Amino acid sequence: MPMKLSARNQIAARVKAINAGEAIANVELDAGGTRLVASITVEAVRELGITEGSTVTAVIKASDVMLGVPD
Repeated sequence: MPMKLSARNQIAARVKAINAGEAIANVELDAGGTRLVASITVEAVRELGITEGSTVTAVIKASDVMLGVPD
């Protein structure tokens, strides 16, 4: 069943690579030329059927955002 989310930052992306460890998988995404990496459980990768080439939505909900500027 589709659900609405409170998170405003929802970014369409394609899975470029999955680097699975024992419990956590780093899922590398291409979001329109921007590289994102999501760390999720290996179980979630399996349950969601995520594979290289899959289209996903990265939902970003963070309490902190850090910015950097050149020296």
